[in-house]
Amino acid sequence: MSIDLVQLKQQQVEYAKRIILRDEFNFTIPKLIGGTDVGFEDGGRVTRAAIAVLSYPNLELLDYQLVKMPTTFPYIPGYLSFREYPALVAAWQKITHKPELLFVDGQGTAHPRGLGIASHLGLLLDIPTIGVAKKRLYGQYQPLAELPLSSEPLLNKAAKTQIGYVLRSKAKCNPLFVSAGHRISQLSALNWVLTCLKGYRLPEPTRFADAIASNKPLFKKWLTSKDKS
Repeated sequence: MSIDLVQLKQQQVEYAKRIILRDEFNFTIPKLIGGTDVGFEDGGRVTRAAIAVLSYPNLELLDYQLVKMPTTFPYIPGYLSFREYPALVAAWQKITHKPELLFVDGQGTAHPRGLGIASHLGLLLDIPTIGVAKKRLYGQYQPLAELPLSSEPLLNKAAKTQIGYVLRSKAKCNPLFVSAGHRISQLSALNWVLTCLKGYRLPEPTRFADAIASNKPLFKKWLTSKDKS
C-alpha cells in the first residue's frame, strides 16, 4: 500500500484550520450523547468500530452500533485518524438515534497538527466532538495531583496554546487526556467529561463504547436486561 505522508500531512494542516474551538450559541443541552471506540482484529486487517448512544442526563444506553470492515490504512503514528474514521463513519451511518455530542476514544486537538481522530471525525460528521484519550500523544503539562478530578492544562508550548486538559478521573488511575474535537471549547470539553463520569476511569459514553467493541460484562449485562424487558 503506497501512502503519501506529505500529502496527508498537508491535508491534516488544512483540516485543522477548519476546526471550531468554541461553544456555538445554538448548542443546547443534548438529549443524546454518544461514545466511540475502535479496535482491530485479525492482525490489524479488520477494523472494529463501536458507537454507543446514551440518554442524558441519566446516562443509560439506548442504542448502539458495531461495524467490522477491512482495514484500509496502515498503522502510522500521527495519522491514526485515517486508519479509524472509515469504520466510525460507517457505524455512524447505521445509528438510528444520532447523538448531539460525541465522545471519541482518542485525541482531538492534542495532536502535533491539531487533528486527532475526534477532530477529524467531528469535521466529517459536522457535530460537536470531544477527544478522550488514555495516553498522551502531544503536549506538556505540570505534575498532576493525585486527588480525583484534578486537572491541569495540556499545552503546546511552541505555539503558546492550550490543546486540552489532563484529568485524574479516578484515584490511583492513570490520567485521561481530554481535548476539544470540533465545535466545542477546551473548557466545555473538560466539563462534559466531568459531568459524564460515574466513578470509573472512563466517562460513560466511551466506557459503554469500549464494552460494546470488546463484548465486556457491562455490555453483556445490558443485553441481558433488554432480553428480560
